[in-house]
Parts: sequence; C-alpha cells; structure tokens
Amino acid sequence: MMSDDYDVLAVGNAIVDVLAAADDDLLERLAIPKGSMRLISAEEAEALYSQMGPGREVSGGSAANTTAGIAALGGRAAFVGRVSDDQLGRVFAHDIRAAGVEYRVPMSHGGRPTGQCLIIVSPDAQRTMSTYLGSCQELDESDIDEAMVRAAKVTYLEGYLWDPPAPTRALKKAMAVARAAGRTVAFTLSDVFCVNGFRDDMLGLLGAHVDLLFGNENEVQALFRTTDTAAAMAELSRRLPLAVVTLNAAGAVVVEGDARHAVPVSPAKRVRDTTGAGDLFAAGFLTGFTQGRSLSDSAVMGTIAAAEVIDHYGARPEADLKALVRARLG
Repeated sequence: MMSDDYDVLAVGNAIVDVLAAADDDLLERLAIPKGSMRLISAEEAEALYSQMGPGREVSGGSAANTTAGIAALGGRAAFVGRVSDDQLGRVFAHDIRAAGVEYRVPMSHGGRPTGQCLIIVSPDAQRTMSTYLGSCQELDESDIDEAMVRAAKVTYLEGYLWDPPAPTRALKKAMAVARAAGRTVAFTLSDVFCVNGFRDDMLGLLGAHVDLLFGNENEVQALFRTTDTAAAMAELSRRLPLAVVTLNAAGAVVVEGDARHAVPVSPAKRVRDTTGAGDLFAAGFLTGFTQGRSLSDSAVMGTIAAAEVIDHYGARPEADLKALVRARLG
C-alpha cells in the first residue's frame, strides 16, 4: 500500500510579499493599472519600492500560501519552490517551516535574488501586484523529489510557473510522477495573464494531465474565450473530472460532470486586503477534499479560509482556521 505522507505537495513561486497601503493617486502617478498583476525587472522593483510608503514583509507566493493554509487547517503539506541564500530567502524558508509546511529545496547561491512581490493595497482593499520573480525562475526538474510526489494525495501546481522553460519542465515532471502513481493532480490558473499567454498549453493539460482545476470566473472565461461563466463551466465538465470556479461575492461552484455544487461566500468581519483570498480558498478546499469531506463542505472550508485572510494584511492565515471550520461544519 502506498504511504500517504502528505495531503498536498505544492509546486510554485517562493516569494516574499512587501505590502504597503496607498491612495489611488500613487497608482495613477506610476501608470500602474489598479488591481493588476505584472512582472517587473530587478531595476523596476527597486524603483517602485522607493515610491511605496512604509511596508510589511510577509512570506508569500500563491501555492506557498495555500500550503500554509492547509497546515493551519491541520493538513499535512509540503512545498517546492526556489529561493536564494539572501535575507528574503532566509525569511521565506523560516516562515514556511514555522507554518508547519515541509520545505526541503536547497537555496540558490550566486544567482538571482529571492523573488519579491510589491503589493499596493488601496483604501477599498484592492491589491495591485508588481512581481520580480528572481530565483523562482531557477526551479528545475532536480528540485522535484519523486518520492515526495508519490507520497502526496494531491500534487498542486501553480500556473504562475508556466513560463520559463526550467520551471515548466519541473511542473511536467511532477505531473507525470503523480499520474503514474495514481495520485490527483491539481492545477490553478493563477491569473488571466497566465491564461492568455499559455492558453493552448493549459487547455492541453485538462484531463490528460490535470484532474482538478482551480480558477476564478475571469480566468475560466479567458480559457474558453467566452464571457459566459456557465458556458465555461460546461466546457470544464467535458474536459476533466473536477473543477472549482470562484465567483467573488457570489461564492464558488464545484463542477463535477453535470452536477454543480454552489456555495455562498462566508462573511468576513471586514475586507482589509484581498491578497491571498484565492490561495486560501484552495487551501480550504484541498484540505476538505483530502479529508474525504463532501465537495460542498470542502468548498465551504475554502470560503471560511478566504474570509479569514481578507480580514488582515498578508496572505497567510492568522486566526485559528480549525476552530472556524469546527464552528461551521463540526
């Protein structure tokens, strides 16, 4: 019998977030579209950082945030992502291990600095992200531990990595190992710009390489070039066994063949910063899914985790997620 050492092993960008609150006039002055996510160079990162107000450094990265949420919910999680042996890299490695996530990837030496995401949080809680990927792009196939992949119920892959050749090969290796072991492969579309840039690749993954897809309504619409979310869900149901579509204030829908499992949002005390809401939704869903809960209850767990993280700055949970779930679902 195969050992289940992990509920979820995730592969993604290892990034430290730098968050600063600012009025919209800063974005207008810098000509950065509000609510956007863009990739920038090291020089652009330095220039933007100099324009931001007092900031808070918090370890981030989409899939890394998801594993931190899984650990906070009592799940067993591991993360694969590359940092450099520098100050931010050491911060990232400490934080993810302190969160209860297994992290074994050796630090890079002499290459690019650790990735960072400069996040401007507007008064309405919208976040505008400018990301320098740095050493994230040095992740390669050698970082994928086949034994760890085989020991994980779910291998969860981040769409943000689907660009540079080396990380893309690493993701393909993780998929192949997981599928050969009869494990579930989950993939998050990450962002509309990822979908628009690699649409054909992502369509090719569905069903053949990916069993479970995560995306918000804008991402799945972009994937199928439609403005009709219901039509996009119908396409998903034809292409892979399971998909989860988040609908912002309208909650989320789990697509399982012809069935649709819809859940409303869980109310948040306040909306301070929406960074990481999708990451923590995935954490809640994957934890419930690997615990054998129903698809609807798993989605409810996702909404609970997402509601907690938007109540504070940063994309890692701060409240007792297990207690929140117990109070709602038992």
